[in-house]
Amino acid sequence: MKKVWFITGCSTGFGRALANEVLKQGYNAVVTARNTADIEDIASHYPNTALVLPLDVTSTSDIEKAVTKAIQHFGQIDVLVNNAGIGYFAAVEESEDAEVRKMFEINVFGLANVTKEVLPYMRQRRSGHILNIASIGGLRSFPGVGFYNATKYAVDGLSEALYKEVAPLGIKVTIVAPSGFRTDWAGRSANNSSIQIADYATTAHKNINDIRGYSGKQPGDPIKAAKAMIQVVESENPPLRLLLGAAALRGAKAKLAELQHDFETWATVTEGADFPKEE
Repeated sequence: MKKVWFITGCSTGFGRALANEVLKQGYNAVVTARNTADIEDIASHYPNTALVLPLDVTSTSDIEKAVTKAIQHFGQIDVLVNNAGIGYFAAVEESEDAEVRKMFEINVFGLANVTKEVLPYMRQRRSGHILNIASIGGLRSFPGVGFYNATKYAVDGLSEALYKEVAPLGIKVTIVAPSGFRTDWAGRSANNSSIQIADYATTAHKNINDIRGYSGKQPGDPIKAAKAMIQVVESENPPLRLLLGAAALRGAKAKLAELQHDFETWATVTEGADFPKEE
């Protein structure tokens, strides 16, 4: 039997591309979105292998109902893809509390709650693969998206811990860290702060304008990203972290160099913070 994929946030971007590619390759897929009208067209081409369900990841009742219906319909969930997420553009000082909390509810707590609902079924079968969509922005930070970075750092940290907890149970975890892809992330999906502080014009505001202006012109191809994720799931030894896009690889390598420089430069001070070694 072909694997059963459960994918959140399928109305646009990676979720839509992945749902289409998974179904195209003959897998079974639970295709979810807050508004099912946005994804009915995906399932219409695959009536025997696609199940469309409403899912707002900030609603625990939605999560419980969707996972229960998926299990009732297919009998199992082999691959969970936590893709649902939003962005938010603002300097840290400009960031509005309500917008930040909304983003954390979706990007972090929604992801965590869907995972917690699916895990008992994977543990029972001693198999499964969880793909958490993070970002290169979860490995290194950029001006103008500090709180978005914070959500993705949280996803990275949570996923690494989960990886170590569930590996002995036969469950795999992969953190997917894309750079710029032609999705709607920098379009209507991300709000701007209503607060504008002139002192951030050359840092946060410049980067926000660059990101907005680059929307639709990013080098990343969502279909190729979807194929890469399927390749990882079918791999015997999948990575904990999958970088997607040349810019993601460059950014991750630059972060490694920055870390190494600081660690080595301050090594004496670092080690000097311990109590003296006992004789």
